Amino acid sequence: MIAITLPDGSVKRVPSGTTPFEIAQSISQGLARNVISASFNNQTIEISTPLVNDGNLILYTWESDEGKQAFWHSSAHILAQALQELYPGIKLTIGPAIENGFYYDIDQGAHSITEKDLKAIEDKMLEIARGKHDFKMREATKEEALDFYRKEGNEYKIELIENLDDKTITFCDHDTFTDLCRGGHIPNTGIVKAVKLTSIAGAYWRGDENNKQLTRIYGISFPKQKELTAYLQLVEEAKKRDHRKLGKELELFTFSQRVGQGLPLWMPKGAALRARLENFLRKAQNKAGYEMVITPHIGHKELFETSGHYEKYGSDSFQPIRTPHEGEEFLLKPMNCPHHCEIYRSKPWSYKDLPVRLAEFGTVYRYEQSGELHGLTRVRGFTQDDAHIFCTADQLDEEFKKVIDLVLYVFGSLGFENFSTQVSLRDPENPDKYIGSMENWEKAEQAIVNAAKSKGLDYKIEYGEAAFYGPKLDFMVKDALGRSWQLGTIQVDYNLPERFELEYIGADNSTHRPIMIHRAPFGSMERFVAILLEHTGGDFPLWLAPNQVSILSLSEKYEKYAKNVLNLLENDEIRALVDNRNETVGKKIRDAELNKIPYTLIVGEQEEKSNTVSVRKRGGENLGSMSISEFAALIQNEIKKELKEF
Repeated sequence: MIAITLPDGSVKRVPSGTTPFEIAQSISQGLARNVISASFNNQTIEISTPLVNDGNLILYTWESDEGKQAFWHSSAHILAQALQELYPGIKLTIGPAIENGFYYDIDQGAHSITEKDLKAIEDKMLEIARGKHDFKMREATKEEALDFYRKEGNEYKIELIENLDDKTITFCDHDTFTDLCRGGHIPNTGIVKAVKLTSIAGAYWRGDENNKQLTRIYGISFPKQKELTAYLQLVEEAKKRDHRKLGKELELFTFSQRVGQGLPLWMPKGAALRARLENFLRKAQNKAGYEMVITPHIGHKELFETSGHYEKYGSDSFQPIRTPHEGEEFLLKPMNCPHHCEIYRSKPWSYKDLPVRLAEFGTVYRYEQSGELHGLTRVRGFTQDDAHIFCTADQLDEEFKKVIDLVLYVFGSLGFENFSTQVSLRDPENPDKYIGSMENWEKAEQAIVNAAKSKGLDYKIEYGEAAFYGPKLDFMVKDALGRSWQLGTIQVDYNLPERFELEYIGADNSTHRPIMIHRAPFGSMERFVAILLEHTGGDFPLWLAPNQVSILSLSEKYEKYAKNVLNLLENDEIRALVDNRNETVGKKIRDAELNKIPYTLIVGEQEEKSNTVSVRKRGGENLGSMSISEFAALIQNEIKKELKEF
């Protein structure tokens, strides 16, 4: 008998060789019908895998992220089989599950697969799926695996196998198809009921532009047709909310090839929007005891060698700037933290001075590959709402929790109510990715876990997602379309204080190292605005809207009164404009709707006589006539509800 521990802590004693599916059956027939994947002792397995040792078992359905990954990984196998049957002679390379769906990279050889072929490939996939073929894993020796692909003449799979150790190589078989695979499948192809191949793109083998360009086919699949239909409707809604489209329509930002790829230009309305976001955070930070600093956009190469950024980020940075002075090199800064370390280091500190909280809206630069640039979400120059807290070990827990409170305040004020958190730890199998001692990493990781527990956060642990200098708490926000975005982040760092030899005098009159907390509630201004645009569809909260009010006069006779209304609203710091174009009122109302202006005021003879305005809310709700002061109070009260005090 073996002991199987389930996520709720209960233990089932079962005969050795029992499968996850049989354990699901013993729990309920409903679970057995829906279970499609499993993990045992943190390793993904098939639900048909015999369990022979004690351990922790998690059963996954389609509703879980892990279940979807197994579903889409299996769908990639079905895609590969369909391609191989339709286009004999192609060479398969890799085909993983991704966040939404899957892809397969192929060398199409003499074939020419285009968008118009996708429907035929989908039909072939569904034909294969209806066969209800079981996915079966089997082990192979390295020589057996190499021999299999030598016969096919597939140099890509051969290269993958040559980098694997013997006794670790497995194949997956279904129907007449075989593929090199580590595992993690649904029970059989019949569970896949709906498929949509979404696009074709080019992709270099192993992501190296010096290698051959392959053809990448993207797709997504579902266990029910109605789920695919709903997904495609979301895709259409996402196109309407695309921040690049809305940013252009609302005149927030633009890009210029002459300026350079990935370097956004903020237009007046966008610059004002950013300023409001910065002022909002500045006000909250002031209350929380932060002090603003300003640092240069560049730094001496030695600065980033000291911090470790040159070693870890050098290949992703712009090339060094050489000055006329022999051997002198500067870098566009990829991070603000080294500059902040130097500000801290510029004067002596006592434990009585700590914590020191330094904040900056600092612009940084990273040379992202051109194929990875995407609007404001992936750029080469961006501004972080950065801050670094230098504190004692005794202050770490309280300071970390205060930052969590600040992040939650930011999310609440901007309508991001649906979020989870991720504790990002180092990869224990790859210690060379990180700097610093094992002891300091363990202390930093434990501090984050303790703070997340203390604040009652819904968090999961992800190994290998830490920054190179420390672990972090990442906030994963779901937008109005249910898409997940990583936004705010908080990091604990014992390493940069050591590398920069930062000190303070303790109560014992000896020198000590401060601990450093890195934090950015927005993450970056560019990415945050992009996500906010897509979340709101451009319907910003009233306090943030570029124009809060559009004032329309029924004829030229009342334009002077309209301008008086404008002046009175501006006195109350309400952002308004007078639309005095030679257009009908109906057309002006429609344009105000398209421009996402929250309120429209209509003024004519009656309003001028009574010193009132006729109020219309975006979406068509008429609020009737009210005095200008009453309307101003309405706006101010609505903003107060949106912006609760921090």
